[in-house]
Amino acid sequence: MRLVVAKCSVDYVGRLRAHLPLATRLIMHKADGSVLIHSDGGSYKPLNWMNPPLTLRTLEVDEDAAALGITEIWQVSSAKSDDTLTINFHGVEHDSAHELGTDPGLIKDGVEADLQRLLAEQIELLGDGHTLVRREYMTAIGPVDILARDAAGATVAVELKRRGDIDGVEQLTRYLELLNRDPLLKPVRGIFAAQQIKPQARTLAEDRGIRCLVLDYDAMRGVDDSAGRLF
Repeated sequence: MRLVVAKCSVDYVGRLRAHLPLATRLIMHKADGSVLIHSDGGSYKPLNWMNPPLTLRTLEVDEDAAALGITEIWQVSSAKSDDTLTINFHGVEHDSAHELGTDPGLIKDGVEADLQRLLAEQIELLGDGHTLVRREYMTAIGPVDILARDAAGATVAVELKRRGDIDGVEQLTRYLELLNRDPLLKPVRGIFAAQQIKPQARTLAEDRGIRCLVLDYDAMRGVDDSAGRLF
């Protein structure tokens, strides 16, 4: 991974146009090829990013660009579309490369792992006609717990938690933003599934068009003794 802290401006051209004016930012160029641009605020979400497959070229700084104070230009181009991200550097404060090695990935606790396996086996709990595409569908920012298709063939991304809170909704939102960039998958809708979902998380999810699903872990395991219930 290469980390660059620099004063820069950024221009994105693709399905829309976006411009980040001159400011000091962190640019991450990851081993998988992805490029992410972060500010010192806004929590985890980058200001802009490009996902692989892509190419990164260093362009020549002409006289006009040099007159504006530009010292280096990166042009990031998608291999699947005409999307480009141009980073104009006006000064680099830090530039380092780090070998992180192979990451083992997120290890879920026993209940979350069981929920994922059981829901994959009982995918009809998402609704009639749903079919499983795969578990742990990998993206550039991590694996989606379950990828499925509904009765109409539309893609569905499922994030599973024991206790669903706002962080889980934010995580699923990031996956949906990424998955909906893939022309082979979009449109992708989300389902936030958990044994318990906090009211704030449900409100946020529904505001973003994400469906909430409460899972009965015991019933899914086949140990739900309805005869022994008082209610």
